[in-house]
Amino acid sequence: MYDLARRALNAALRAGADEAEVYLVKSEVTSIDIRKGVIEGSKENINQGMGIRAVVNGAVGFASTNIDTRMEDTARTAVSSARIRGTDPEWKSFPTDGKYPEIKGTFDPQIKDMELDECIELSSNMLEGASSLPEVLVTAGSFSRVASRRLILNSNGIEVEDRGTAISGFVDVITGQDEPTTAYDYDMSRKMDIDFFNLGKSAAELASKSRQGISIEPHRTEVILHPFAVADLLTGILSSAIDADNVQKGRSSLIGRKGEMIATEKLSIIDDGLLEAGLETAMADDEGFPSQTTPVIEKGIFKSYLYDNYTAGKEGTRSTGNASRHSYSAPPSVGIRNFIIKYDQSDLIEETDKGIYINTVIGAHTANYISGDFSVEARNAFIIEKGELVKPIKSLMLSGNVFDILKSINGAGKDVRQVGGTVTPSLRIADMSVVG
Repeated sequence: MYDLARRALNAALRAGADEAEVYLVKSEVTSIDIRKGVIEGSKENINQGMGIRAVVNGAVGFASTNIDTRMEDTARTAVSSARIRGTDPEWKSFPTDGKYPEIKGTFDPQIKDMELDECIELSSNMLEGASSLPEVLVTAGSFSRVASRRLILNSNGIEVEDRGTAISGFVDVITGQDEPTTAYDYDMSRKMDIDFFNLGKSAAELASKSRQGISIEPHRTEVILHPFAVADLLTGILSSAIDADNVQKGRSSLIGRKGEMIATEKLSIIDDGLLEAGLETAMADDEGFPSQTTPVIEKGIFKSYLYDNYTAGKEGTRSTGNASRHSYSAPPSVGIRNFIIKYDQSDLIEETDKGIYINTVIGAHTANYISGDFSVEARNAFIIEKGELVKPIKSLMLSGNVFDILKSINGAGKDVRQVGGTVTPSLRIADMSVVG
């Protein structure tokens, strides 16, 4: 990989680039698809691709390929792309800081060396767990195992390589004939520490508990959000508001509000690229800037936006190590790393006298990412009475404002989970509007 990346870098410089960057990724992926309670198919793939950025007179061009023999052509295309673009006066340079921190827990040899038979066995365990309750049927599911290498080189001396592994399982179930109810569970880890049987069983138990739901009248009440709901509802809007690119383009309600109290003083949120075994942990971000820990909210006070190298250069500040790529075929943009929500934890449900518990929400993508307003459908919701989940709710709409939620959090559970890039417990929110 190093030889290929260096050849690509040199090809871009020979073609006339003032600066150049090569992003090269290689992954081994095993994926298993589940449909209607059976394993429908499995795949083993080795994927490799390269993205090249080239700078000519302050203009940045980009090109990508997944064919090694097209590497030099791709480098020339990146340079040609830069030449036909106008000079960007805001462009400064690619990263130059190559001192990288030590990270832990991102690579598990057991996952790297897994054979297909073992992957199928774990998928079968998940199916068995989901089928361990009567009248529960698996409608869909998946399993994946990934081992990857990522290499970033640029003409300013950056040279960093990361290796990582991940394993995940997802299962969606249905139960009941007259009024069927559905539920799902999902988990992903860098290590071989997922109990796939219990993953399937928890989805089945949730679907069974959600049967024979009742209707409720519109009212305001305390609401407890499961980590899945927190990640879907809160992370998307808040991460958009602290994205320096959105701030610089006037698309954030947090413009100019650093130092303000924007949340309850018991809440802190950090963006941590160094979290041990974090799903978004690496030595560097996706353009080679060293990873770091960035306080976003500290005891309720808004502390920092998140920057990649370009947005940091526009303000004359330092990147927070938040350059992110969805693929080698796309240039980087600002993205969260391990987004960790911290609040004093307790036995949240047991301490709640009256309220509603919500496992998941649907429609968070329709929220207003500038104002923070949302209206979503709540799934697998339950009435809380005297510290217990007593009755499932048939249908429920939840509405409010994410920035109001930050001020209204009054409790957190002990059930911390990694949900994608978010690490969060359940959160209890005071005085939310629910409509049955």
